[in-house]
Amino acid sequence: MTDKTLTQLRQFTGSEHWFRHALNPAVTFTDGAKYVADEAGAYWLLDEIALAQIGVPAVRAEAFQVWILKVDGSRATLTCGDGNDATVYTKEIPFTDFPAPGITLWFTDKVILLPSEY
Repeated sequence: MTDKTLTQLRQFTGSEHWFRHALNPAVTFTDGAKYVADEAGAYWLLDEIALAQIGVPAVRAEAFQVWILKVDGSRATLTCGDGNDATVYTKEIPFTDFPAPGITLWFTDKVILLPSEY
């Protein structure tokens, strides 16, 4: 996947399918989120978001979440915000091969989705 492929994510508007997350069955994800996970080998990213809903009370308390992955070389920072520029959670990722400088995913109503799918 290249940055050019990531620009193609705009084609995802709404979702025809919802996929249940294996580690947290209360969470589902959309076609666009699945595409990112498949193409970038980034199911770990969906895992981080889904598991934070269980293990991080500050994250779980937010009804709407903005998840931003920022890649710097082979390292990354994953942050969860409340949609109003307040950071709720941050995690350093010591190694990633995510093929782009970053991505934003949203989490609301127990669904992980691309912003364009909202």
